[in-house]
Amino acid sequence: MSFQIRQATILDLDTLAPLFDGYRQFYGQPADLARAHAFLAERVHQHESLILLARDEHGEGLGFTQLYPLFSSVRTVRIWLLNDLFVVPSARRQGVAAGLLDAAAEQARALGAASLSLSTALDNAPAQALYESKGWQRDWQFCEYSLIL
Repeated sequence: MSFQIRQATILDLDTLAPLFDGYRQFYGQPADLARAHAFLAERVHQHESLILLARDEHGEGLGFTQLYPLFSSVRTVRIWLLNDLFVVPSARRQGVAAGLLDAAAEQARALGAASLSLSTALDNAPAQALYESKGWQRDWQFCEYSLIL
């Protein structure tokens, strides 16, 4: 499959929103295209994330990844959180997710990051296998906790 990956802009929102909505549905959220569009528009307008978009040769959206900037106080370095990664079902297992991971790493390096981090569902074995095949290492030292507010 032929595809290209580039940083998304505000002009890509109509392509990105259905992909983002599909990502949210994958994680059990109800479909809400307007909410997906509004959320992404705010991230782009506020320069709060970096979104990479994969498109096929016809310009159709195949997948995306969204990264958020963070800092490690202990290491005193910038890190990036790869928070979202989604590929449409018809394009899975064709190199799109791997390409998005590579592009994310390249962008993070170019922006001076010391590392990338991500989390995925414990039962998402295909994603875990991909991450490990690309050199990502599972953290066995720390537990992750969340406080729902």
